Amino acid sequence: MVLRLYDTLTRTMKEVDSEDRVVRMYVCGLTPQSAVHVGHIRTFVVFDVVRRLLESEGFKTIHVQNFTDIDDKIIAKASQMGINPSELAEKNIQEYYELVDKIHLLRAHHYPRVTDHIQEIVEAVAKLVEKGYAYAVDGDVYFDVRSFPDYGKLSHQTLEQLQAGARVEPSEKKRHPEDFALWKGAKQGEPSWSSPWGKGRPGWHIECSVMSIKYLGETIDLHGGGQDLIFPHHENEIAQSEALTGKKFSRQWMHVGWVTMSGAKMSKSTGNVILVADLLRKVNPDTLKVALLQTHYRSPLEADDSAISQADAFVERLRKTYAKLQSLSSSKGYPSTVATSEDSDYEKEDGGKSRASNVRIGSSQARVVGRLYREFVTALENDLDTPLALSKLAEMVRAANRMLDLEGNYADEAETMVRLIGSACSLLGLTLGDAQPAKDNLVDKIMMLLLEIRETARLRGDYELSDRIRLRLAEMNILIEDTQRGPVWFYKDKPSA
Repeated sequence: MVLRLYDTLTRTMKEVDSEDRVVRMYVCGLTPQSAVHVGHIRTFVVFDVVRRLLESEGFKTIHVQNFTDIDDKIIAKASQMGINPSELAEKNIQEYYELVDKIHLLRAHHYPRVTDHIQEIVEAVAKLVEKGYAYAVDGDVYFDVRSFPDYGKLSHQTLEQLQAGARVEPSEKKRHPEDFALWKGAKQGEPSWSSPWGKGRPGWHIECSVMSIKYLGETIDLHGGGQDLIFPHHENEIAQSEALTGKKFSRQWMHVGWVTMSGAKMSKSTGNVILVADLLRKVNPDTLKVALLQTHYRSPLEADDSAISQADAFVERLRKTYAKLQSLSSSKGYPSTVATSEDSDYEKEDGGKSRASNVRIGSSQARVVGRLYREFVTALENDLDTPLALSKLAEMVRAANRMLDLEGNYADEAETMVRLIGSACSLLGLTLGDAQPAKDNLVDKIMMLLLEIRETARLRGDYELSDRIRLRLAEMNILIEDTQRGPVWFYKDKPSA
């Protein structure tokens, strides 16, 4: 596999690679002054797919995602609420962890926090001052952007074209308006730490450089976050990191387009947000993910009801088909590994044997699913084209349903389809309702008994009992569908509480 992504720095497509097959990736995380909204989670869902794709092809990843747990907005919000800033940050961080688990995102290997790395930050700032890249004024320390000739290379603007970003406050202390704070002198009543310049706290940008270097080394393979971080945050990261180490900071930069509502960017500062926790009371996690992946990651995504409705209908069709395939297949467990391109290359001229399932393929529809799976993976490899990948997955579902409509025994073909469709879903982080239980467990045995009782009732004309079993099971989030091969059952996820 060759995963190629658009690199913001060079404005070209570049292969994600690492000499030692270990991809070191840093994703800018939350400033936890409030609950997680859809704009946040889109970025993390996209990088989750990147990581799954890399790991499916044998790369090891080291994934770091920070928490900016001390910040002007956290301090202001905590003051309004009458609580300590650390209490507010901790509450929202714990909610984030719960949401990550609820929507089945892979947890980062490290979640460093600013307040746990104050000493390293102070040391980095002192080194920048010593090297002549930063200067101290009345307890504050600023990075001198004119001391770094390449400043502006990520946002592709000259220093004269650049203007201070949203979090870069103008100050008479600065030598130049574009200079940014590395250390802020303490204000009355704010949290502060000791430093050579007096009590204070870190500026916004320095934290990510320090924590990236600590956990991933001086040069990393992939750095990213939301599109709004290109300037000033990531531009400033490059300047201070490369000034600090004298080495290239990141080999590749990846940025995710923002989420909009009625054309306006989703933002905590304006209140123009949809909270993830609120949305998950209405839809299941797979629907949320599909809704976020229906649009290419570099494009803006409009959050509206139609996108959710389309995603929900897609997920419902996918789960029903997968459950039917499991029922027909001799193997019902959800795949624990992802089929590789080599595994799925079973379409031999002589009929061959499937490397994915080690069975002879006799159905043209099973061969179609194999071809579509390869096209699905290729779409993801080409700048993470999830809209195209989802369309290939939809075609796989249609091919599977065409086979399910045929008469005859296609258990082997169904087994192959279970593996390939399940593998595709695994790469996107879709759980299919965590899959139907395996045939030999107690739940399935009880279900088979209930289906036998229901079928017997139907045959003798006792439709009242038959309907009562179906309705009571539906209340327990279990649906029954009658097919020409007999009834099948599957879970329909309830919205998360």
